[in-house]
Amino acid sequence: MVEGQNDVRALRKLSIEGRVISAKSSGKSFLDVLAEIERRKIREVILLLDFDRRGVEWTKRLKEHLEKTRIKPDTNFWSQLYGLVGRDLKDIEGLPAYIETLKNKTRD
Repeated sequence: MVEGQNDVRALRKLSIEGRVISAKSSGKSFLDVLAEIERRKIREVILLLDFDRRGVEWTKRLKEHLEKTRIKPDTNFWSQLYGLVGRDLKDIEGLPAYIETLKNKTRD
């Protein structure tokens, strides 16, 4: 699960496949997102929201609510990425450009 459609495109650009749910597309509310996950009978969700204050807040809230509905929230990727990029990256949509910048720096 990501925040918006730009985040979905960023993951696709990085060749990440699979079902990606956009939490904020089409004016969905927090409850709409949770209902969609339950309706699809998803048992585990990888949360990959932005690293800004709002993204951190949404990650925490979604994790708590998913656990209450017995859906396993996976925040491992989010935590590892956040630890690696720190303050350098604020959102998932910037990930492809960030990785490209790192590649260019290692070539020099």
